[in-house]
Amino acid sequence: MEPNKELEKAIASKFLTPQKFAQEIETIVAEENLNYIDAILHYCEINNLEVESIKKVVSKPLKERLKWDATRLNFMKKTSRAKLPL
Repeated sequence: MEPNKELEKAIASKFLTPQKFAQEIETIVAEENLNYIDAILHYCEINNLEVESIKKVVSKPLKERLKWDATRLNFMKKTSRAKLPL
C-alpha cells in the first residue's frame, strides 16, 4: 500500500469527515427512528460535542434533509417553490 493511502486512511479514522458524519447520522436515523435534527443532537450528546462545532462537517445532502425536516416540523417557513410530495 502506498504511504499516501495509509496516511489518508489514518486521518479518516481519527478525524470526522463530512462523509463519515453523514453515514453516522443516517445510521442513527434508521436505527433509532429519529428525524435528522434529533439524530444530530443525539450524536453530539453521545460524543460530547458542541452542536455548533459540527457545522463544518454537515454535507450538502444532509443540509437538505435537515431543511426538509425543519419545514415538515414547522421550524422553518415553507418555500414558495412547488414540490411534489415524496
